[in-house]
Amino acid sequence: MALNKYAREYEHNSVFTATPEELTFMLYSSAVKFIKQARVAIGDKLYDKGNENCIKAQNIIHELMSTLDMKYDISKQLYNLYDYIYRRLVEGNLKKDDAILMEAQNFVEELRDTWEQAMRIAKRNNAGVPARRINLVNEV
Repeated sequence: MALNKYAREYEHNSVFTATPEELTFMLYSSAVKFIKQARVAIGDKLYDKGNENCIKAQNIIHELMSTLDMKYDISKQLYNLYDYIYRRLVEGNLKKDDAILMEAQNFVEELRDTWEQAMRIAKRNNAGVPARRINLVNEV
């Protein structure tokens, strides 16, 4: 029990000390985790738990959609992709369809991996530069 308490405290503190870029990465990672948990629960016919995890993933995708800075063309493209993922999560949840949820998971994993690579490149390009905020696309 005490270990869970410390793990929750660590997670809580890491969110409050993360950069906006790291928060976006955490959102992607959490969405992947919830989709995986939903798929396992639905596979085990634990539909309430599957529904709960699908909704958590949907909420994260919705949050990513709402934080896009729409003055950039890439944001408009990301919005359309997020919207597609969101709709697939809803459909996969309603139909209890693992293939649909797997498709959504694959998209989010690819976004997460791309975001992680962009953070590494931005960090490397800004090494030795005075501290300033790096604006990638999301304003989390």
